[in-house]
Amino acid sequence: MDDDLILLGHGSGGTLSHRLLDDLIVATLSGHGPGEQNDAALLAAGETRLAFTTDGYVVDPPVFPGGTIGSLAVHGTVNDLAMMGARPLWLSCALIIEEGFSRSQLAAILNDMRQAADAAGVRIVTGDTKVVPRGKADRIFITTSGVGVLEHDLAIHGANARPGDRIILSGSMGDHGIAVMSAREGLPLEGLCSDSAPLWDLVEQMLDEAGEGIRVLRDPTRGGVATTLKEIAGQSGVTLQLEEDQLPVHPQVQGVCGILGLDPLYVANEGKLLAIVAPELAEALLARMQRHHLGHRAAIIGTVEAGEPGRVRMRTTVGGMRVVEMLAGEQLPRIC
Repeated sequence: MDDDLILLGHGSGGTLSHRLLDDLIVATLSGHGPGEQNDAALLAAGETRLAFTTDGYVVDPPVFPGGTIGSLAVHGTVNDLAMMGARPLWLSCALIIEEGFSRSQLAAILNDMRQAADAAGVRIVTGDTKVVPRGKADRIFITTSGVGVLEHDLAIHGANARPGDRIILSGSMGDHGIAVMSAREGLPLEGLCSDSAPLWDLVEQMLDEAGEGIRVLRDPTRGGVATTLKEIAGQSGVTLQLEEDQLPVHPQVQGVCGILGLDPLYVANEGKLLAIVAPELAEALLARMQRHHLGHRAAIIGTVEAGEPGRVRMRTTVGGMRVVEMLAGEQLPRIC
């Protein structure tokens, strides 16, 4: 393999993505190490703390069960802000449109985007539009940036996990990735939709319940739950212990993954979060989350241990122990 070539797997969120980021992109542009990388940057404007994030969306197809590339762009960006404990306020929107794309489909995507922004309580305040020749893109790509404000003095960061903490997942794994794949391949999966949703309202209730007991928040998008937990374990220098029988998975997602040889742990989500919290607050926080419509299937899925830094392992349903590694390549390309 030619090490000079960018591969599809470099966009997976897994091992190849991290190498590209750490060795080239982040190293060249900012020099921040892996331990400093979170879902958004924290900035100070006088006495006000702000969060700032940006993301690109290349999902194929642009319309899928439960959403469109427009609503996904809003949800993904506001969620990155929410994972820093920031209330999302403003978004930008940059469109790259391929010549020949339907005006009516563009209108539908933009309407979906506006409705998602209104529902999330954010305003789209600036943007840009480019059109490229036919065959030079794939219908439509969207890049969004977001700004949010931290209304507290909490420090929520990927390096904060401590031995004894509990790991909470807010709902079933892999719904988004499998829904997009089913639309792309024409697979009829009745009742299964993307979980794409804005998470700030849930996060705000969690902050009210547990406050400084919330150490880490992350939304497990590309690379899924497994890859996100590997990132946290590395940042915090701890071992994470998962319990397979506590992992929530939709039966249809489990079935499709079983047929195709996929692992739900590595399939993308767009409306779920991982929280690492102080042990004495975990049960009360879980109960609060389960009363919210976006957390009704929330579960405590594991614990933080003072073991080998960066290690994630899982006790399987048959009693064995499995080492959970970061996604190596690309299971499902173009899902966000």
